[in-house]
Amino acid sequence: MAERTIEWIGKSGKAYKHWIYDLAAASSFKRAAGNYVISRETKPDTFAPIYVGQTADLSERFDNHHKMPCFEKQGATHICAHTSDAKESVRLAEEADLVEKWHPACND
Repeated sequence: MAERTIEWIGKSGKAYKHWIYDLAAASSFKRAAGNYVISRETKPDTFAPIYVGQTADLSERFDNHHKMPCFEKQGATHICAHTSDAKESVRLAEEADLVEKWHPACND
């Protein structure tokens, strides 16, 4: 289990708390819906978002993620994630709020 957390702030000003994991830990996530931010640690405890997403199942999302080549090119080191019991529309709204603020390199 991750011990560190980060609050990503969206364009709306809303804060979204995520747990911070090494990127390799994504393969061991439990089955649950959630939001995530693929990021690069630029200096200790400072992260730059590379991709913001949401999924109905965190345990399956990263096996063959369609943006993996972009994550690698951008130097991804961590995944920041949290589970969510909310409907997909709520997860999509969080994703959009964060993308609008951060404009991550791998979000089209």
